Amino acid sequence: MDALWITLTLLTAGFAGWPVTALVFRLARTIDDRADAGATDPANDPAADVTVDPSTAGASVAATSGTGTGTSDAGPAAVAAGSATVSVSSVRILRGGAIIGVLERLAVCLAILAGEPVAIAYVVAIKGLGRFAELKETPVAAERFIIGTLTSLLWAAGVAALAKVLFLG
Repeated sequence: MDALWITLTLLTAGFAGWPVTALVFRLARTIDDRADAGATDPANDPAADVTVDPSTAGASVAATSGTGTGTSDAGPAAVAAGSATVSVSSVRILRGGAIIGVLERLAVCLAILAGEPVAIAYVVAIKGLGRFAELKETPVAAERFIIGTLTSLLWAAGVAALAKVLFLG
């Protein structure tokens, strides 16, 4: 019977944590939008697994030539070479965050259920080291990383603690 409760706890912590994290991102975005006077950009979707860094949003340039409709990511040199239309695409950062979040929540929940809370420090350290270069360069990514990590950790720890108290004694 304990195996069933452990499985249900892991599934709840791992997969039901995403909507909770998305809700917290949405709340944070609402506060930011009030401060920024509300830009409506699909890249600002708080539930998306994408973060756009405004300082590098113009790094990728798509150019269309006058003879046909081809799109290339050739960059500013191609634009200067005589293109007719220029559109700016956004640079995606923190890709894979949803998968990493699920794994993080599963690891944290399992650590608490196993009575090894020190393992949570390993999870946080590995996650931080893996994203360090990206977080150092991009303040937007760092903010999203902190919000997402804290939300995931609190959700997983809460679910695991509740299951341990109610079902696993």
